[in-house]
Amino acid sequence: MTKTVKSLFCALVVGAIATSASVAVAQDKPAKTEYKERTKEKVKETVGQEAGQEGKAKGKLEPAKVGQPAPNFTLTCTEGNTFNLTETVKSGKIVVLEWFNPDCPFIVKHHKNHSTLNDLHAKYSDKGVVFVAINSGAPGKQGAGKARNAKAKTDFKMTFPILIDESGDTGRAYGARTTPHMFIIDKNGVLLYNGAIDDDSGIDNLGKTNYVAKALDEILAGTTVSTPETRPYGCSVKY
Repeated sequence: MTKTVKSLFCALVVGAIATSASVAVAQDKPAKTEYKERTKEKVKETVGQEAGQEGKAKGKLEPAKVGQPAPNFTLTCTEGNTFNLTETVKSGKIVVLEWFNPDCPFIVKHHKNHSTLNDLHAKYSDKGVVFVAINSGAPGKQGAGKARNAKAKTDFKMTFPILIDESGDTGRAYGARTTPHMFIIDKNGVLLYNGAIDDDSGIDNLGKTNYVAKALDEILAGTTVSTPETRPYGCSVKY
């Protein structure tokens, strides 16, 4: 084979190899790109799942429901004493919760213009029923703060404590929407009533039916609460 022919042959071989390599690279590029895209999607999917799980863990809980265990809480009252729900019901007590804002006219209605809550407390306290008011107003909001509520307790001559829940965690756990918003928890820690204090949502008069008294009478008698849920009325809770 002459030198010229050999050179030509080598050129053809090298060209063929280069072409094959180019084709291989061209064919391999989409595969690598597709792999990278699949990897990215997988990472995004995993991160999304983790974010969803984290959001679920940190997200808002479903508000308390009648017939289910009431959310436990520990809060401090205006006098500095601590109240824990679980400890109270374990001692054999029925607990009545009232969401409270001393500057709400509906609270004034039931605490000053009428002694609705004090009267209920007087009637049922010797029957193993504990009453507490809870103020879930955030700092700076209407009617919030220890000092304001301590004064209200004196002004309204309240015979049961006012608990301070400035974080709003307890209020949200119960789904408290208005002041007043009433809840009743039995000796087993189960929520048995959620709703209004009575059936008159006006600013002046008391209702013909006091739902709290009715529910307490039925619970103490060992019968089912006939009206376990009603629509609460009043001012919005100032979270």
